Amino acid sequence: MVKSDFIIDPSLLDFDNPIADIEAIRKFNPQRHEMEQLTAILCEDREINACAAYKEITDKEFWVRGHMPGMPLMPGVVMLEAVAQLSSYFTQKHDLLGAAMVGFGGVDEVRFRGVVVPGDRLIVMVRLDKARRGRMIVASFQGVVNNNIVLEGCLRGIPIPIEAVTSQLAGSPKADVS
Repeated sequence: MVKSDFIIDPSLLDFDNPIADIEAIRKFNPQRHEMEQLTAILCEDREINACAAYKEITDKEFWVRGHMPGMPLMPGVVMLEAVAQLSSYFTQKHDLLGAAMVGFGGVDEVRFRGVVVPGDRLIVMVRLDKARRGRMIVASFQGVVNNNIVLEGCLRGIPIPIEAVTSQLAGSPKADVS
């Protein structure tokens, strides 16, 4: 893999000096506890609307015990969640969508090219290719482990209608939104 194939050259990332830790990420992303899939934000490039973050994969991840016993592989949907959280962070920090919350709108052309296991450091990178305020973001993404692309594709983010969701949850007898 040549360095030009990466959204952001991984050799330029400084893990000792992240630009946002988990507390800073929480200011823009609502996920908590086991659903937090980013350890820190490493860099942003506003000229190309790209950013990079990482997730330290430990043997304490919620999926390790069951996916799969004796051979813990990070589920693809969890990798996609990390990408979505990075896209949401960047979008919300720079108010690119004009929404109170960004949600998954879909993924296209996703390819899993390697495995991610406990002990790995998964680097996720996104580049916002389109941002239609109030409608949708479209972002190219990559996941990298040890300078190898393990995940790539295109993600769509959409505004979440918070009021409608809150109203729907209020009418649900089993909803616990705490």
